[in-house]
Formats: sequence, C-alpha cells, structure tokens
Amino acid sequence: MVDVHSSLGGCPDQRGCRDRGRIQDRQDINDNLENWNDRATVHMNGGYGDIDAFADNPEAITQVVRRDYEVLAPHLKERAIQGKRLLHLQCHIGLDTVSWYRLGATQVHGLDFSDVSLDYARSIAERAHATIDFVQGDARHADLALPDCLNMFDAVVTSVGTITWLPELSDWARSIASLLTPGGVFMVRDDHPLLFALDNSGLDLKQGYFSGTESTYESDASYTKGSAGKIAHTKNHNWAHDFHEIVESLIDAGLSIESLDEHRIADWQSLPMLVPNDEEGGWRMPQELPDIPLTFSIVARKGR
Repeated sequence: MVDVHSSLGGCPDQRGCRDRGRIQDRQDINDNLENWNDRATVHMNGGYGDIDAFADNPEAITQVVRRDYEVLAPHLKERAIQGKRLLHLQCHIGLDTVSWYRLGATQVHGLDFSDVSLDYARSIAERAHATIDFVQGDARHADLALPDCLNMFDAVVTSVGTITWLPELSDWARSIASLLTPGGVFMVRDDHPLLFALDNSGLDLKQGYFSGTESTYESDASYTKGSAGKIAHTKNHNWAHDFHEIVESLIDAGLSIESLDEHRIADWQSLPMLVPNDEEGGWRMPQELPDIPLTFSIVARKGR
C-alpha cells in the first residue's frame, strides 16, 4: 500500500498559503514544472531502463543511492539507515526513494513538485510493495507541504541534479532544518558547482560560476539516451549555487557541517568527454585529460 499526501489541500497557516501562491505564480518555476512532467513520462517509458525489473527485485538499489549511502553512513549510528525516518527531496519518479526504503529506512517520504512524477513514483512503490508517502511540494518549502512532520526526520537527503533547479537556497535550508529531528542529519550529493560554469559542454568556461547566475535554455531532450524530440515543453531554467551559498545557507539555518567532499565520479555523462567508469559505475574524466571534481557532497547535522 502506498500512502498519498498532497500540499495542494489545506494550509497550516495563512502565511503558508501566501508563500505557496507566490511560488506557483513564478513563470520560471512553471516552465521547469512542465518540462519535468514531460521528462517523467520519458524516464518512465524506457529512459531509466527496465523499471519493472527494478520494482520486482527487492534487493535492487540504484547506483545513485549506493553512492549517497557511502557518504551518509559514517554519520549514522552504527553506520546504518535501518529504522531511521527519512525524507527524500526532489524524488522524481521514486526509484531512489524505493532504494532508501529497501535499505531499511522507515516512515519514508518522497517530495517532488511534479504531480506526473509522483503518479509514476506511487505506481513503482506499489509494485515494489514499498510503503512510502509521496508528497507534492516545492523543495524550498517542504515544511509547508509536510506540516505534520516538523522535527520528525532522522535523515533528509537530496541527490544528483537537484539544487540547480532551485532559484535560491536560504528557504530550502531553513525548511530542511525545521523537518529534521534534533540530532538528525542532512545529506546533499550533487553535480559540482564548477560544471555549471562549464555549461555541460566541455572544458571551456561558458557562464558565471557564482550564485546569482541563471541559465535559461531550450531543449527537446532529457539527459537519457534516445530522448531527443520527446520533450514538448522545452524551456529550462537553472541557477548557479557556489559552495559559499550552499554552506552558508545550511549554517544560517542552524545546521553544523560535518563533512564536505569532492568526488571524481559523475552519475551521468555531465560533460561530453566523460567515459564510463567500469569499476564502480558512473562516469569519469578520460586519463589523457586533467582530473576535475564532477560531484560534491555535504553532510550537516541539526543540534540536539
């Protein structure tokens, strides 16, 4: 059974209703929402491989979550997620969310702004016999979508291609802090901020690195093979978030940084020259080119 909640119903207070209305009125966010609704259908219908096989195999864990868990585990008691209450932000169609459930997390919630993505996520979770609450809401204001979950989660996670879709991070960090239980941990693992400046096109700088830089572009494809021409709503908006903004937003929200790392392995072909990393999966720089960080990770903790 899959439990379903939605942030489209009642509001915990009038301030929350005003905030949510302002979010929905942003044309750039609506452009991204329409684009991700299209992507969800592409990803569900072949873009992410054999989803039925994943759902039917109770031991299947995505490579993304395997890497996330390597980052998060040292900051958990006994290095285990078993029995920990977990929220997965920007969960898309839920494959990673199901993976966290299979690793033993409990009271698992997945949040995304795309209702199409969440419909697919619910169908995958139901087939996988995973009890997960999928919630529609803006990741910057997840606390408004989950008013009954304040100070509840032992772990909040987000990963791979997420924060570049958020215009700013101060509300995002504040919301995360309000949903964590005292002593709870937050983990973000995502594309390295340097890649934004490279514009996913090579090793030449294409645009600004620092926070405040916006990239608006048209594309009828997603990041999966065979997706060209399948995206009807082609306008995308991405925003740069440098390390200063990411770290300071978490600190300003009252979280303590426990680790910050840079990694050589990407989860997708985020630069055209990357080659498959046969040993560990993912993608890496070819040996003849300079090595640069492709992803980063941060773990932060809420005080007791």
